[in-house]
Amino acid sequence: MPEWSFLTNHALALICIQRTPDSRMRDIAECLGVTERAAHRIVSDLCAAGYVEKKRVGARNRYTVKLDGGLRHPLVADQPVRELVERLAA
Repeated sequence: MPEWSFLTNHALALICIQRTPDSRMRDIAECLGVTERAAHRIVSDLCAAGYVEKKRVGARNRYTVKLDGGLRHPLVADQPVRELVERLAA
């Protein structure tokens, strides 16, 4: 695994969820290369910030990326999440 990456685990989680909304936390953790506990913390952060919506469907959760919100860093705050996620999740 490389020492660093251009994207944070939070951004990568958005991409992972956009690609596979039915992902289990185990799947998201594997996608990110982190523990399930770390993946849960990341997804919880994204839900609390309004970037991801979690909905219970049967025995599983379904996650949806809310694409119309803005990015958090002031340098790119005028850009919607959609610009990042849709390009990289394709």
